[in-house]
Amino acid sequence: TALGLVFFVIGTVIGLPFWANLMFAIGIIVANVPEGLLPTVTLSLAMATQRMARRNALVRHLPAVETLGATTVICSDKTGTLTQNRMSVQQVFCNDGLVDSGRLTGLAGAQQLLRNARHCHNLKRSQQDGHEIWLGDPMEVALSEFARAAGEVGEAPLLGELPFDSDRRRLSVFVEQGGERWLYCKGAPEVVLSLCEQIEHGGSVIALDDVHRTQVAKAQETMADGGLRVLAFAYRKLGRDEVPAERQLVLSGLIGLHDPPRPEVPEAIARCHSAGIKVIMVTGDHPHTALAIARDIGLVSGANPAVVFGGALRRMTSAQLQIVLDSPEILFARVTAEQKMLVVNALKNKGEIVAVTGDGVNDAPALKSAHIGIAMGLAGTDVAKAAADMILLDDNFASIVNAVEEGRAVFANIRKFLTYILTSNIPELIPYLAFVLFRIPLPLTIIQILAVDLGTDMLPALALGAERPDAGLMRQPPRPAHERLLSWPLLARAYLWLGMLQAGVALAGFFLVLHLAGWQYGEMLATADPLYLQATTACLAGIVLAQMVNVFMC
Repeated sequence: TALGLVFFVIGTVIGLPFWANLMFAIGIIVANVPEGLLPTVTLSLAMATQRMARRNALVRHLPAVETLGATTVICSDKTGTLTQNRMSVQQVFCNDGLVDSGRLTGLAGAQQLLRNARHCHNLKRSQQDGHEIWLGDPMEVALSEFARAAGEVGEAPLLGELPFDSDRRRLSVFVEQGGERWLYCKGAPEVVLSLCEQIEHGGSVIALDDVHRTQVAKAQETMADGGLRVLAFAYRKLGRDEVPAERQLVLSGLIGLHDPPRPEVPEAIARCHSAGIKVIMVTGDHPHTALAIARDIGLVSGANPAVVFGGALRRMTSAQLQIVLDSPEILFARVTAEQKMLVVNALKNKGEIVAVTGDGVNDAPALKSAHIGIAMGLAGTDVAKAAADMILLDDNFASIVNAVEEGRAVFANIRKFLTYILTSNIPELIPYLAFVLFRIPLPLTIIQILAVDLGTDMLPALALGAERPDAGLMRQPPRPAHERLLSWPLLARAYLWLGMLQAGVALAGFFLVLHLAGWQYGEMLATADPLYLQATTACLAGIVLAQMVNVFMC
């Protein structure tokens, strides 16, 4: 509107009649407004979300599609995202030795360990096709099935529990078995071990001295180095009226569970590396377990990657964390949800565009704080999903990479049809400037401009917006965060090069028709004159044909 008013004033100054001047100003406005831009951008984003949904990434907010394409760092959980979340017991430490899971049946001193694995959980029973199944955390399902397979089939009514959370890193339940009350505890070995004063050995209970603590720590590291998720199990017999408390526990052993990496994740990690996207594992598991899995999937390849403990992270200053984040390969282990948000905010302060995954209630602040919050569709809580911008329907890291590719494609496609749509503004604008400056018949009418904007531009622009990602898109670095959609190179290409070519083609057709009919410069034609109608049609046809060439160039 402001542009139209400026040109209306210019027309008045140079002496145009009022109605001709008004027509000139309206033509300038119509020529400079790409009427199809808004619906085209919206439909392009909507079509991208449909393609993402087919690739198991459900987008909750349309702008997130475009932001995904600029992602420079992905902070990913390990369990269920990089791994299959299909756990099975592989090794057990009890009686001061490591044994394979299949050799535990009948082993002396393993009874309390099996009871703990059998009863210390939050699983729910369900019936499916006439069979009883357990619903809940796959880790707890694996432990329960392992205990039953090893011969622990007794029932123990649950009396109460001390629930698990990311700060406690342990779960305790109180059960009644054989007329006696027991407390069973499981959790991170370093946490559970600190609550124990005794250890079970060969069916008897002995003091947990420094020698045994060293043996337990060494067994934990051995299993963790093999990529196993290690849990410690302890118990305590309760008096009839005793208030349950997690103290003076007896360590019954360690159990190592194997969670195989997803087969498609190594390729997805490689695609991230080729696309200039840094992947950081942020997990609550032991650092040795995290490092072993990271090597399996190709997340780290160097001899000395940076591995940061949650406890060390808590003591770091902002400057120290910034320095650590400069490491080319980095893992965060034993972190809480609060520390996860610290990592996200530190990355944002470095100017990174951060995508972060999460599934629990405590992950909601980190999901909300990140540029792109990604919740798990299968294992995620409703709170995590509500805080996220995107939901992974299959909880698979590879789906994140596919979504990033679609986000990059959307940005590239929007630029394509921006170039395409803006190009036609010049051949629409120049005829009006020529009409005023050179006193020639108006080469293009307002209705014809609208025909170009709403007819010629709309459908080809939608086709550009629906283009599949280019094969080389994920071999390019992320675009700078400050880079605008409408950049100077884009405007120069649309206005000063392609637009000028189109204007030349359109005006050449207009003057060719007039010249062939014997028109002389300075002669004005009536709007109903057949020659004038033929000439404006030639101008319109030139723009339309040039736009058809332009759509393939874009």
